[in-house]
Amino acid sequence: MDEIKRKKEHLEISMKGDMENGEITSGFEEYRFVHNALPELDADSIDTGIEVLGKKLAAPLMIAPITGGTGEGGVINRRLAAAAAGAGIAMAVGSQRIALEDPGSRHAFTVRDTAPDMLLFANLGAVQLNYGYGLKQCREAVDMIGADGLMLHLNPMQEVFQDGGNRDFSGLADKIKNICKSVSFPVVVREVGFGISAGTAEKLISCGVSGIDIGGAGGTSWINIEAERSQDHVRARIAKTCRGWGIPAAECLEGMRGLKKDILIIASGGIRSGLDAARAIALGADIAGIALPLLKAASVSGEKARALIDEYITGLRIAMFGIGAKNIEELKNTRYLKKKGRHI
Repeated sequence: MDEIKRKKEHLEISMKGDMENGEITSGFEEYRFVHNALPELDADSIDTGIEVLGKKLAAPLMIAPITGGTGEGGVINRRLAAAAAGAGIAMAVGSQRIALEDPGSRHAFTVRDTAPDMLLFANLGAVQLNYGYGLKQCREAVDMIGADGLMLHLNPMQEVFQDGGNRDFSGLADKIKNICKSVSFPVVVREVGFGISAGTAEKLISCGVSGIDIGGAGGTSWINIEAERSQDHVRARIAKTCRGWGIPAAECLEGMRGLKKDILIIASGGIRSGLDAARAIALGADIAGIALPLLKAASVSGEKARALIDEYITGLRIAMFGIGAKNIEELKNTRYLKKKGRHI
């Protein structure tokens, strides 16, 4: 099946080489916290817990959508789910399109038995709403894995470089709006690594989404991945000129600061440490999403994935201690984040 072949290639290419966007960074490195030499805190008493969509998390972290639909992808998903559940963080599965079209692939996404209480998101490509998908498929994706909500991902620059990609993104806002008002579960819209601008975020908020995952540039580049597997030599050459495409993740968060919103904000795209996660939350995110580093860890073992999650949480706690933030609310509202000599 072509879809299974594509998923296998995505998984193999993601792990074998450097598929991050080398020409553009996440932007988090442009920020630093102001050191607090008198934090007035016991480091061991810092509380990283939050409540999201009615579920308590031990830390504001999420395993961002990675994989599924293949045998290896299923193993990785179960390892990730066990690691996420053990650490008390959230998780989203990769695109379930393959499972809707081939029921034999569904086992690769079903992780609820591994993590009965975890905050879990289903996932479909928003563009599929222009290719025959609708309320039925959205509900089926959520029901299939016992998810708490649905992620609809936006990936126009991936699809335009993908051999046989779905490139009709016209009229999607109205279709997303219809999904949001017609289902009982939360709908989060995410980008896959090229960022969501303030204007796009405003439009999505008007559609009634429950959350936005900015999916900023600076992490995995799907232009690089599709160029690597493409048989279209013209598009592969054009892809090389677009390797720096996208809005840095930090810039996406900056752009959303002035919007009136009461929705979940997830920051993914180049989150490579607990310090990055802390910076993202101080810039306005509720949760930081991590994908490629955990994919690589889980491909080795579930224990390695759990150890990496714990490292991220420890890094987050240390950053909070360093500025005297005793909980996530104080981190979100901190004044001790600087960029290029000015206070935020």
